[in-house]
Amino acid sequence: MTDLTSLTIAEIGDGLSAKKFSALELTGAYVSAIEAANDALNAYVAVTADKALEMAKASDQRIAKDEAGPLEGVPLGIKDLFCTEGVHAQAGSHVLDGFKPHYESTVTANLWADGAVMLGKLNMDEFAMGSSNETSYYGPVISPWRSKGSNAQLVPGGSSGGSAAAVSARLCAGATATDTGGSIRQPAAFTGTVGIKPTYGRCSRWGIIAFASSLDQAGPIARTVKDAAILLKSMASIDPKDSTSADREVPDFPAAVGQSVKGMKIGIPKEYRVEGMPADIEALWQKGIEWYRAAGAEIVDVSLPHTKYALPAYYIVAPAEASSNLARYDGVRYGLRVEGDDIIDMYEKTRAAGFGREVKRRIMIGTYVLSAGYYDAYYLKAQKVRTLIKRDFEEVFEAGVDAILTPATPSAAFGVADEDMNADPVKMYLNDVFTVTVNMAGLPGIAVPAGLDGKGLPLGLQLIGRPFDEAGLFKAAHVIEDAAGSFPPEKWW
Repeated sequence: MTDLTSLTIAEIGDGLSAKKFSALELTGAYVSAIEAANDALNAYVAVTADKALEMAKASDQRIAKDEAGPLEGVPLGIKDLFCTEGVHAQAGSHVLDGFKPHYESTVTANLWADGAVMLGKLNMDEFAMGSSNETSYYGPVISPWRSKGSNAQLVPGGSSGGSAAAVSARLCAGATATDTGGSIRQPAAFTGTVGIKPTYGRCSRWGIIAFASSLDQAGPIARTVKDAAILLKSMASIDPKDSTSADREVPDFPAAVGQSVKGMKIGIPKEYRVEGMPADIEALWQKGIEWYRAAGAEIVDVSLPHTKYALPAYYIVAPAEASSNLARYDGVRYGLRVEGDDIIDMYEKTRAAGFGREVKRRIMIGTYVLSAGYYDAYYLKAQKVRTLIKRDFEEVFEAGVDAILTPATPSAAFGVADEDMNADPVKMYLNDVFTVTVNMAGLPGIAVPAGLDGKGLPLGLQLIGRPFDEAGLFKAAHVIEDAAGSFPPEKWW
């Protein structure tokens, strides 16, 4: 029998229907894989093996009764940002020490309703603040990828590094993730996986621990474009509990995969040709353009003039919202409490001990830009820039462009504890240079593995779509996948 953990979600569905294996056997194979690999990769912060096996048994019973859901028996990893009833949910932070919610996030509830199985909670940058998965209270996630001829540990990207590493290393069939400035697409590009950040409002944010409420959006990381489409179809829903949830029907995303792109207009933005971009990434972008030409799409040059302001504006808006959202962690009702001489002392000691360095940095930046005297100069100006960025995209789409093709990241994965990156936070923030515009404009974006660099590390291309046209992105993304093929990492763990 094929190694069960190598099957895609689409193949799992076919195999379970044909009774080639049971959901219990499949889940058992994943539990064994996690036990063997997690010490080396640190992808999971909590493994729910008993719960997974129970859910798999229930799936087998539903399959036997011909009552299988769209994700019946599919073992998934869940980012530690999603609240899961009675199970560890700490956002990779010490401040939420011991927190086990009494409720289920809407996205995970949708997955369980469709028959999915929970393997456990995945590591992440603390409160989703990071681009390398090194800010987690539980330590860094190690990428399953290594450079040719090197044993040096690499980062899987962030903040959804645990999700990307687990999918890439075959420690789950797919994973939930979130994207505030690139936290799905950047780790997907670093690990040779597919990650889609849907349109803001496509997936409910209810029960997802907040970072920046006007930017956060849930989405899947998977091995193939079709698997990502299958997962997003289950994750997305209208939710009265989330006022930002869009009242739109969820299309049949998997049906779009494999459709012809003939006649589609693919835009190439000149502003994404940044100074110092590696030759490997420029060459891959050109290759992507040729793949679309060969598939019958029309290539058009476009301009997004406010792109250069996106990163600085993002690093005002996101920390401002974070400073407000994270004010609730005070040691009073749940999570960590460090006793003090009085309530103010307890607040201060709890937050000082509970938050990591990067989270503290962003809270301070956010508090500063919202303070009297600086609000107009920073926060208000950043919001105006955000409107201009959104308008740039609207003008391109109004001109008839269906999707925009860009690199996903400015480089391949870098080393864990990289001195340059860790010494200069701005260098780390520059990892999001190609992704933040999408969040600022609330648009859908997908990262697809497109090739390897000279060191044998994966590189991804990004497609940016019209609002709520995830189906169009899945259709277009399949062209890259079809041309580039798949390339899993060589097992060393």
